[in-house]
Amino acid sequence: MHQHTLAFDVRDYECDLQGIVNNANYQHYLEHARHQFLKTLQINFAALSVQGVNLVVVRIEMDYLWPLRSGDQFEVRSSVERVSRLRFAFDQDIVRLPDEKPVLKARVVGVAINAQGRPIYSEAVAAALTNSIKPRVY
Repeated sequence: MHQHTLAFDVRDYECDLQGIVNNANYQHYLEHARHQFLKTLQINFAALSVQGVNLVVVRIEMDYLWPLRSGDQFEVRSSVERVSRLRFAFDQDIVRLPDEKPVLKARVVGVAINAQGRPIYSEAVAAALTNSIKPRVY
């Protein structure tokens, strides 16, 4: 079950010579969807940065299942869970519309860091995520 969905259209310039979306663009889609998801949770990247809290990706796994082509419509579906006191993970799926063809599955692990690049516990992030985080299955 996903907690957030964001729709996109593939633009011509995102495709390579093979006529399919270049692999790097999928990370852009995922990142934009995560940022929009976090906005719905009232997590403001700029405000956190001013406070010395930076949210960063520390690990990403992506399974490419089917290529997107110029003009395709698709959705990025996202959910988030806490994986430790400091780390949180987004599970994200990209599906082509309208046929719901699975395109990509990803797991993106993030953490808050301070100005020195050290992982920190952010009360603001933890509080915002508490109500939206899906329970971890053991």
